[in-house]
Amino acid sequence: MKMDKATWYVSFAIRTPDAGHHRFARQTRTFATEQDAKAFARTLLVQTQDVSAGTINPHTPRRVIAPAAIAAWAGGS
Repeated sequence: MKMDKATWYVSFAIRTPDAGHHRFARQTRTFATEQDAKAFARTLLVQTQDVSAGTINPHTPRRVIAPAAIAAWAGGS
């Protein structure tokens, strides 16, 4: 069985309630398709606005979606 190679990532920060004012845990998940990455990013936007995404090297064309553009990219509000 061939596994799909991940070509997209979604990175996000969730504030830990017990941590100090500026403590954030950052996590990254990988996805085989842009549609899967968008769906995951939409679910994260309910919890945090600190979400970014992009393609994993050496995938081309290289794409990086900044937190300011993630809602539009993911199709969220």
